[in-house]
Amino acid sequence: MNYFEKALLDYIGKVNLIKIQEVKIGIAGAGGLGSNCAFNLVRCGFKYFKIIDFDKVEFSNLNRQFFFYHQIGLPKVAILKENLLNINPDIEVETIDLKLEKDNISLGFSDCDIIVEAFDKAIYKKIIVEAYMNSGKFLVSASGLGGWGKSDDIKVHKIKEKFYIVGDLVTETGEKSPPISPRVNITAAKQADIILEYVLRKGEILE
Repeated sequence: MNYFEKALLDYIGKVNLIKIQEVKIGIAGAGGLGSNCAFNLVRCGFKYFKIIDFDKVEFSNLNRQFFFYHQIGLPKVAILKENLLNINPDIEVETIDLKLEKDNISLGFSDCDIIVEAFDKAIYKKIIVEAYMNSGKFLVSASGLGGWGKSDDIKVHKIKEKFYIVGDLVTETGEKSPPISPRVNITAAKQADIILEYVLRKGEILE
């Protein structure tokens, strides 16, 4: 146990940290949702991750994603792992530089207990949801986080016992509602929070 984890014990206790560190989390997408959800989960003590994305860091990402100016042009999954290790150097992050499609999605997170859907486009969100919503794994998706303001409209929606969607379900990102840091980060933090609550309750049905 390193100094970060010892300090975390003061907040959550040994029993809770053990629960947290028993699970492996798969994150589909390392952009605005995925990168910010990931750093929240690491700060909560989660230790085992698989992150899949094929993209590279661009200047247009820096307004909302957990990357930095000097990391432009580098693979998101590799750099996100590096940034997360700067929070807790003892986490284990498996990274796969791959574009997830319908023909490879079923194998992508087969070894994960929890899956975070963190894609930008609806077509890829649908692929993740259809592949895993009935898998028995805990799945957290997002829909409706574009623009700014009305952040209280971003809510957690229980779809099934192990399937939740975070967002306002209306305001998709686009020309009139671009992806901006506050609402993206609120959504990502809520994704992380619902995962934390689920794990600490060890599979109880959430209200």
